[in-house]
Formats: sequence, C-alpha cells, structure tokens
Amino acid sequence: MSNIKIFESKQVRTQWDAEKEDWWFSVVDVCGALSDSTNPTDYLKKMRKRDPELGTYIGTNCPQVEMLTETGKKRRTLAASTKQVLRIVQSIPSPKAEPFKVWLAQVGAERLDEIADPEKAILRGADFYRAKGYTEGWINQRLQTIEMRKELTDEWKARGIEKETEYAILTNEMTKAWSGLTVQQYKQLKDLKKENLRDNMTNIELVLNMLAEVTTAGISRAERPETFAESKGVAKRGGNVAKSARLDYEREVNQKVVSPLNAKNKGLLEIGAKKE
Repeated sequence: MSNIKIFESKQVRTQWDAEKEDWWFSVVDVCGALSDSTNPTDYLKKMRKRDPELGTYIGTNCPQVEMLTETGKKRRTLAASTKQVLRIVQSIPSPKAEPFKVWLAQVGAERLDEIADPEKAILRGADFYRAKGYTEGWINQRLQTIEMRKELTDEWKARGIEKETEYAILTNEMTKAWSGLTVQQYKQLKDLKKENLRDNMTNIELVLNMLAEVTTAGISRAERPETFAESKGVAKRGGNVAKSARLDYEREVNQKVVSPLNAKNKGLLEIGAKKE
C-alpha cells in the first residue's frame, strides 16, 4: 500500500507501523488537507497555541516518525496515529473537518447505545458484515466466534489478566499452537495490515480458532491457573486440541486449512458452501 494518501487532491504522508499495527499520519499534512492553509506548519503552531489542551495532547502522544519529503529525502516528521488524528480533527475549524466531527458524534452515540443494550452491537455487527458483502453462512459463523472470544477474555479476566498486551501474548500462543503460525505471520500470509485476522478467515479457520478458544476457556475454568505463565501453558494446550482437529480435517479432506484467502474475495471464505 502506498505511503501517500490522497484527500481531495491533497497528499497526506503515512508510515505503516508493523509492530503497533497502525498507520502514522503526518500531522502537518492532515492540517493542510483539512484547513486549506497555504502554510500548514504555521497553522498547526497557531492551533496548538489557541488550544493548549490540544498542544499538550500532541506533545505527549505524537512522536517524530521518519517520512519522505517532497524532495525524496527522509526527515523526522510529527506524526499521529488514527486515534490521535481524530482528536486533532476536532480542533480544526473548517468545513472539511465537519463531516469527521459528525461521524465521531454518531459513533459515540452508537457506542453508548451498545453499552446500554449489548444486543444492538451484535445486530449492528451483522449489518456491517452484510454491507461488506460477506455471505450469511460466514456471518453466522463469525458472530459465534465473537461470543466465544468474549467468554475466553472473561475467563482471562477472572484469572487476573487485564492488559491488552497479555491478551495478545496468550492469543499468540494459542494461534501458533493450532495453526503453526503466530498472529503476525498469519496476517502476513493473508496480506493484512490493520485488518482483523478473523474477518479474513475462512469458515473452517473460524471453526478451528473457536475450538481453540472454547477449549482454552474450559481448561482454564477447570484448573484456575494462578500465574500468567500457567495461563500461557493453558492457551497452548487449548490450541493443541484444535491442532489435532486441523490435522484430522486436512487428512480427510486432503486440503490445507490455513489459507492465504482474505476478505478481498468474500465468497471464497465460506468453503464448502454451494456455489451458484
């Protein structure tokens, strides 16, 4: 994917961060694209002075990231993640920034609705996948995996695991055990960056991943591991149960489960479904 994004004919420099799995955007370029200022560097300085809280936010959260200049040389540039860009947009008094602000308000309202009534999140998720062109069979499978994932994370919380980094480590152990690949390697196989891995799995991959999660949660509830190291061992054992099922499936069907298929061709993700 190009490191230059175009917004209404304005170029915005970007840099992919594989470790964080997020894009960095040039803050100056974002301000220039949304404000139409002829001097976006000066515009940003004035904006930070006008809004001290924004200035503090940028100073605390926005690092210097190496990006190409117009002359083709690499220079360290003030950069913002997707989340940080959305915060900066709120301080840009421009008609071009208004649609982003309206969208943020809509997303916030929907999120509050979902907190009050979680069923709305499930229905909205199904509508989202339909709008993206996924098949009904795949959608039903995907919604089940969301429920199973929550049961697993709830169990991890009960074992005192709270940090997202710890969830990622346990998920990695489990995924590697059943598929033979780390999450990052799996995403590379499917040519993904920020996209959700499960949204790009075939229905067979989803089933086996769900089996790994259900088994991991079941072992954890039965044994009640007290340390993170013990939970890692449980995650690996849960993944190994799914690995055995994967090997049996591959032997019977004579087809590999772990696949480079992704959501670019959503119809192919429902393997075994009747094709028109």
